[in-house]
Amino acid sequence: MSTDLLRTRIFRALDTFAIEIPSWGFANTGTRFGKFQQAAAASTIEEKFADAAEVNRLTGTTPTLALHVLWDLPNGLKDVDNIKALEKKTGVRAGSINPNLFQELEYKYGSICNPSAEVREKAIAHLLDSVEIGKAVGSAEVSLWIADGSNYPGTQSIRRRIGWAKEALARTHAALAPGQTMLVEYKPFEPAFYHTDIADWGMALELARAAGPQARVLVDTGHHYQSTNIEQIVAWLLELRALGGFHFNDRKYADDDLTLGSVDPYQVFRIFHELLFDQYARKTDSSPAFMIDQSHNLKGKIEAMVQTVSTAQELYAKAALIDQEELAHLQDACKLVEAEELFRGAFWQDVRPVVQEWRTLRGLPANPLQALREGGYVERITNERQARNAVGQSSYA
Repeated sequence: MSTDLLRTRIFRALDTFAIEIPSWGFANTGTRFGKFQQAAAASTIEEKFADAAEVNRLTGTTPTLALHVLWDLPNGLKDVDNIKALEKKTGVRAGSINPNLFQELEYKYGSICNPSAEVREKAIAHLLDSVEIGKAVGSAEVSLWIADGSNYPGTQSIRRRIGWAKEALARTHAALAPGQTMLVEYKPFEPAFYHTDIADWGMALELARAAGPQARVLVDTGHHYQSTNIEQIVAWLLELRALGGFHFNDRKYADDDLTLGSVDPYQVFRIFHELLFDQYARKTDSSPAFMIDQSHNLKGKIEAMVQTVSTAQELYAKAALIDQEELAHLQDACKLVEAEELFRGAFWQDVRPVVQEWRTLRGLPANPLQALREGGYVERITNERQARNAVGQSSYA
């Protein structure tokens, strides 16, 4: 591939690439064994928007911030005016709205699938409130992760819980505004260990279909069993026009929420290839919603976010280098080694110089991580926030 063609493909890909970052990625979090405080962590919605704006200033590709209703809008619709003021102040827009159905004590035995009709109604009311918040801030997606499930055989009715889930999602879908999408996420286990009510993409797909035409499946790269072929799931959902969005992260064992590409960058590349092939086949630049869902417990939070976004740009640029016509020709001829080498050749291509050129031409730092370290932002917010963070607080366990 000529240098000019390589440069053109990468520039075109990056010009259309955007990825949403999560508010909770800037907050103090931890594990079930302990919470690890960071002096620079954000503890208010104002600080989360400020941190998101810094990431967008450095990378130029994170225009929206995913919001968690319980943590970011604890007063519901009353907090919308503050969100709009922060959008205007920072230039970062409110992104997907994420209901919280896993933290309150009433949800010990489930939320929308709880045997108690009263608890189910409370959960549905929260979903409907989340839809209204999404309408008020102009969010395109309401993103549902349902943690419901059970730990022991025979203790819950799997069949009845399916019906309760269908009812809840149908009622939530009916409240959507035109143009809003309801994303249905799945996860095989944790916090439940015997059965999870929405455990895989097939269950999520059926629930989305039953809910209505504005429902789609959300794929979280960490929500799969070991060795699952995630890109095949992506290909199927694209074929069925049922893929609504991604939560990108990396993992070694389970839902580790590690920085993107830290363990298996080739997997992310393969997923991006399927998405870009879909664009090529349909002759469009549109794509599902790209979002990051990570919890940075050991790495510095803003540094980890910038690292993830930069890695996503580079892996997306690599996938854009695949010659789709030539690859199809080699595949149809069953030229296995040649096809694989064309595919792998794009992955092994060092795109960093061209990505840096793209950034520079658009007024962005060529090296976002270096610019973050040299800019003094982390040092400044550390000084401002360390006393408050020393007290100890977190978004979730």
